[in-house]
Amino acid sequence: MNTPTPNPSRQREGSLFEINFDGLIGPSHNYAALSLGNLASAKHGGATSRPRAAALQGLAKMRFVRGLGLPQGFLLPLDRPDVGFLRGMGFAGTDEQVIARAAAADPRLFATAASASSMWTANAATVSPAPDTADGRCHISAANLSRMAHRSIEHPQTHAQLAIAFADPAFAVHPALPAAFGDEGAANFMRLASSHDAPGLEIFVYGEEGGRFPARQNRRASEAIARRHGVKQALFVAQSQVAIDAGAFHNDVVAVANGNVLFAHEQAFADAAALKADVARLMPDAVYVEVPASAVSLEDAIRSYLFNSQLLTLPDGSMALVLPKEAEETASVKAYLDALVAGNGPIHAAHFVDVRESMQNGGGPACLRLRVVADPARVDARFLLDEAKADRLERLVARWWPEAIGPGDMTNADLWRDVKAARAALLDEVGVNL
Repeated sequence: MNTPTPNPSRQREGSLFEINFDGLIGPSHNYAALSLGNLASAKHGGATSRPRAAALQGLAKMRFVRGLGLPQGFLLPLDRPDVGFLRGMGFAGTDEQVIARAAAADPRLFATAASASSMWTANAATVSPAPDTADGRCHISAANLSRMAHRSIEHPQTHAQLAIAFADPAFAVHPALPAAFGDEGAANFMRLASSHDAPGLEIFVYGEEGGRFPARQNRRASEAIARRHGVKQALFVAQSQVAIDAGAFHNDVVAVANGNVLFAHEQAFADAAALKADVARLMPDAVYVEVPASAVSLEDAIRSYLFNSQLLTLPDGSMALVLPKEAEETASVKAYLDALVAGNGPIHAAHFVDVRESMQNGGGPACLRLRVVADPARVDARFLLDEAKADRLERLVARWWPEAIGPGDMTNADLWRDVKAARAALLDEVGVNL
């Protein structure tokens, strides 16, 4: 794979770039199968996870994207197990006693408190870049993630971290919406624009209730976010119930957009024809790349996470996909991608990365990143990655992260003491107090 080094001259102060903020995978990464409707998570429930390998895989992906010449950021794992949550559920004593008592008394509840799901920062927030908003600021709203218990406890800590990373007046960071209105963040959001720094069309994708699995994104939540952000041009689009029932619990499992390109499965949306017409009317230069079910079945698309890829604009203006290895290993998907990049369309390259630990827990390359269009000089530099920082983070993970967590480890008090110590070492290394 060709990986050019970043060109600092392109990152002059005052310029807007898309920065991918990946979630650094936390030391409590385990397979508890907490996410109803996420087929990969359910399949691997009770398996032995590898937190150290997971975090190193995530860092390798960050290095790769940065090597393509793009700025790269990261967000830090939340405090897990969440002792405050467990105290609220009635467990008392010292922190270690609370953890031990909860793990013994209610393993499912404890798994909720110990989840490392904040790694999937596509769900951390919805981001409306400054060119899209009425006041010319980049608006960021933490997601309440209220449909799943283990994720519903994330947003206070997530909001606190976002407020630090994006404290500059160029940003407006908002708390989560009320829990009654389910909001799962950028995983159900797409943006089309002629360039990252041009005014865009924001597409909010929601689900309807009544299917096999719960719809994660509520239309009213999407509308509230658009109003709050002062979005000048927005569409609200229903996800296909067929896709949700097949395991596309978020829109980013069946569709992804970048620049003027919307790349989607034929069965992604409830009314794809209406979406195409609206996009053509509002953004005439947009290109809709639709993958027919005859070429890639919905099942293959979801199993391989073809669409849960990063569609990126490279410094030379070309577009490339960064996909999980599973896409390369799925015959129908690989054949489609070979034809796609060999054709005359807008996507010119496909790169495959190993994020198997994340994939087995239900999240691919796109789940691991939150896209923020901003001037890198306006972002807290502690959250931006360079080669030296990546080296330090890899050494820290290799030293502190557990090698494995199996079902029998969930009641091991020594493990959770080590997990807490690992995160404390990380915060000390980065110099952030959370």
